[in-house]
Formats: sequence, C-alpha cells, structure tokens
Amino acid sequence: MSSAHRGQPKRTTLTSLAEQKTSGAPVVMITAYDYPSARIADQAGVDIVLVGDSAANVVLGYDSTVPVSVDELLVLTRAVRRGLSGALLVADLPFGSYEASDLDAVHTAQRFVKEGGADAVKLERGGTTVDRARAVIAAGIPVMGHVGLTPQAATSLGGYKVQGRTADRAEQLVREALTLQDAGCFAVVIEAVPSAVTDLLVPLLHCLTIGIGAGAAADGQVLVWHDLLGITTDHRAKFVRTFADLHAESLRGVSAYAAAVREREFPAPEHTYAISESELDLLRTALAQP
Repeated sequence: MSSAHRGQPKRTTLTSLAEQKTSGAPVVMITAYDYPSARIADQAGVDIVLVGDSAANVVLGYDSTVPVSVDELLVLTRAVRRGLSGALLVADLPFGSYEASDLDAVHTAQRFVKEGGADAVKLERGGTTVDRARAVIAAGIPVMGHVGLTPQAATSLGGYKVQGRTADRAEQLVREALTLQDAGCFAVVIEAVPSAVTDLLVPLLHCLTIGIGAGAAADGQVLVWHDLLGITTDHRAKFVRTFADLHAESLRGVSAYAAAVREREFPAPEHTYAISESELDLLRTALAQP
C-alpha cells in the first residue's frame, strides 16, 4: 500500500485523472452518501466519490431516483464533503433540477458547488442535456456525463434494462457520449451496456470513461457503497460484485445487542461511570430532606 493510502490521502484533480487515463492506471469511483463512508473511501485511496441520486432508493427509501430533491441531496453532499480530503467529489443533479433551461442547470450546479462543496456535477443522458452540460461548463463547473442506462429516464428506456443491444441504439449511445465529450465533459459514465459496445466506444473518447455494468474497457469503474459492501439485500444487478457482507454482520451485531439488553447483560459494570462514596452520601442526604 502506498504512503498516500496509509497517511494523508492523495488529492485527486482533473489533471491527475487525465494523467491516470494516459498512463492506463484504473480510476476507482464509489457512490457514497455520508461522512463515515467518505472517510473510509479516502483512507482506501478511492479516486472519485459520487453523491448519486441513487440515494433516493438506497438511503431515503424512495421507489426511484425521481422524487429526491436538491435539498435532500445537498445534505448528503455536505456530509460527504466533510469526510473527504483526497478524493474528487462529484454530485448528481437530481431529476427536474436542470432539464428545463440552461439557467436552471447552472443555478443548480452552483448550489452543489457553493453549498455542497462538490468539485464537479453529473448530468444524465444526451439530447438537451448536452446543452445544459455546455452551459454549466461555461460557468466554470466541471461536468461528468452519463450514457446507457440512465435511472432518471428509466421509464422511457423501458425500465432498468441493458442499453445498446441493437446496432441503432448502440450507435445512438456512442453519439451521445461523443456529444457530451464535445460539450466539454471531463468524464462520461457508461452504465449497463454490452462490453463489446464499450470496447468500441472507449477508443473514440479522449475524456475519462467510468464503467458500471459496461465491461473492463473503461478507464475506471464505479459501484454503489451499499451494493459492494453487501448492505442491500434486495435485487442486485448482474454487474454488482459484493466485496463484503455487512448486512449479515450488522444483523448479527444488532441482534446480539438486543439480546444483551433483554437479558440485562448490558450494560455491565465496565460500561458505567462511578461517583465517589462521599459525593454519593451527600446526594443521599440531600434527597432525604423534606
């Protein structure tokens, strides 16, 4: 493990990410939502932390990403900012906060930078999103694009399904990625796309590419914190690999705690605080007074 990982985390910048792409060093990105997770990500040497609108499902209990608000995501973004000193912080712009106009997009992006402490923001899809991305970049805020399965548009895409399985759709996806790059995006996330399509797309792009369910050809990979640590137990996408089973361990710990309380085994004497006998005598005397 490098000294950067053992001590002060290395500082990720757009320049350092470009250097990683040039050198072929894979970029590690994690989607996380709170201060403790951010601290651990930094200690592990993660390059990019995304506060994703997936917080809607994973943390806030919504059925989709659509209902989550700017204010809700700002709370999470600020928490992650306080936990990071090395990784680049990217924030998702939630559904309905940027689509209507360039002005809306710039205003929302500015809030995530000024109020949330984000280093960059992420926008989904191509189409008019390209114009929004261009406006945000012109305002001085770095933008990460997102193609393939874009959760905010899952309904119009036919649900949470693999994208780009026909030549026409794959070509459209490639063109969306190229237009996002041409708009000035420093990176593009490629989600739920056949690996063979990613193999063809990545060489066409000089910006950073981050894959999630898109094969190994991308410059980096991203997974959601709760998925990779096995915290979520509902349906997991095929592309998720679980690197720990924190759900089982958490359930074991909470069950053990509940049992210890019910059996009056906890708290034990070693978990309590003492008071001197002289002070206790004074208290008894005071309480005995009418």
